[in-house]
Amino acid sequence: MILSIESSCDDSSIAITQIKNSKLIFHKKISQEINHSKYGGVVPELAARLHAKALPNILEECTQYFKNLKAVAVTNEPGLCVSLVEGVSMAKALSISLQIPILPINHLKGHVYSLFIDNSKTLFPMLVLLVSGGHTQLLHVQSYDDIEVLASTLDDSFGESFDKVAKMLGLGYPGGPIVEKHALNGDEKKFAFTVPLLKTSKLAFSYSGLKNQVRLAIQKYPQNRDDICASFQHVAIKHLIHKLKKVLQEKSFKNFAIVGGASANQYLRSEMQNLCDTNKMELHVAKMQFCSDNAAMIGRCAVDAYNLKRFVSLSDISINSRANF
Repeated sequence: MILSIESSCDDSSIAITQIKNSKLIFHKKISQEINHSKYGGVVPELAARLHAKALPNILEECTQYFKNLKAVAVTNEPGLCVSLVEGVSMAKALSISLQIPILPINHLKGHVYSLFIDNSKTLFPMLVLLVSGGHTQLLHVQSYDDIEVLASTLDDSFGESFDKVAKMLGLGYPGGPIVEKHALNGDEKKFAFTVPLLKTSKLAFSYSGLKNQVRLAIQKYPQNRDDICASFQHVAIKHLIHKLKKVLQEKSFKNFAIVGGASANQYLRSEMQNLCDTNKMELHVAKMQFCSDNAAMIGRCAVDAYNLKRFVSLSDISINSRANF
């Protein structure tokens, strides 16, 4: 078995995954959302202190599996440095005490593998849209090692823009599910926000301009928050679809997936299903409990890393807060 640790931001999580069949044996996550909500976003130093308390508590529930462990996997990039170091420190301690090797895992790659938790088979090649609080990327994934970034955000990420809109409206944190809930009661055509980068052929994403349009609307019509949420969500997702269509005009794909915390948005899933139906693609999504950051996805990714023997020494494992693939 592999013990995996995730602490890249504000979720403390540990999982146990069986190597031979990728079966998830144990998984627990402790969220810090309540602790950070009053600040309107994640406070790095607070997150680190909470990880230092939560991770050992979860680990105590895993001692029965120690005798079966063949490796310890840990998220080492990207993320908040002070949060990553808590998980990496625990992984090093386990490596020394249990005499097992370490597998460093890229957090973004973990989100891709969230699609295959409890499944020993992958579906590569596939087109993957990664949408989270920190990243918006369109990926062509052909294998564990072969991941091409086709497009990324020039500024704010998709998930981050939802958090900022929620904050401007005084709705609370995290913003994604709150904005989505308010959008259900709003008119998505009420505000004619401009789709970002609509008149450029550049394959990229951008949400800073849309966020500013929302800010101006809030100043003028503060009472129309449901309509603002609905209109913002509609255009934010329309922007993703516009850029996806450009890619699909050049190349066809059999499999398409959306991953990351923001992939839990039901409106997004519905619109992406329509896009897949039009382009004869099969849509793949992770189970709702595995969309946000979790150690189960790190463990599933670690199974492939283990089979590829991607072990590193204690001195060679590094933390990279801004890593890509």
